[in-house]
Amino acid sequence: MRVALVNYGLGNLGSVRRALEDLGADVVIAEKPAMLAGTDRIILPGVGAFKDGMARLHKDGWVDVIHREIEVHGKPLLGICLGMQMLADSGDENGPNPGLGLIPGHVRRLDKLGCDLRIPHVGWNDVNYTRGFELFNNIPQGMDFYFVHSYAFDMVDSDWVTATTHYGVGVVAAVAKGHVFGTQFHPEKSSKAGKQILENFLSYSPCSRFA
Repeated sequence: MRVALVNYGLGNLGSVRRALEDLGADVVIAEKPAMLAGTDRIILPGVGAFKDGMARLHKDGWVDVIHREIEVHGKPLLGICLGMQMLADSGDENGPNPGLGLIPGHVRRLDKLGCDLRIPHVGWNDVNYTRGFELFNNIPQGMDFYFVHSYAFDMVDSDWVTATTHYGVGVVAAVAKGHVFGTQFHPEKSSKAGKQILENFLSYSPCSRFA
């Protein structure tokens, strides 16, 4: 199993790579879009601002290639933290700015969603998945995962919400559409439950086309 970690300059590559290698994956640090060819899975990590992340993806030619690999070649993709947020149609951080448009929704600051607690949200929160969802196989409801974020998904359609947490308000913790997945939390920093998320992503059997 060859997994491409997209290196666009804002990703937490080291800990994600170690977690994947512990699971037996052959990890490729993709420094340029052409390196996604010949891989079986794509992970889009991210730490930082939505506008900066999308600017880097556009500047280095990642956007069209990511769409092609998902939609034409049927490769599963997992976005983590900022990587999940950039799957959206747009983000308000220093914006609005367009996202990848892979999962319908917009990314807004937590207080704009009704959160009255301290921002950023940093720490462990229990997560409940909302329907049968491959990424949460063998994970009990209410397991704790590690979050670091100030913005969150505001979904166009709740059908794409696969897990939620609560931080002063209900917060989208995971999304999925076809074989595109996202987690707002960091699975690579979330102990055994996070490792199970990554293992489930590696073992997921994708459909042939993006749906």
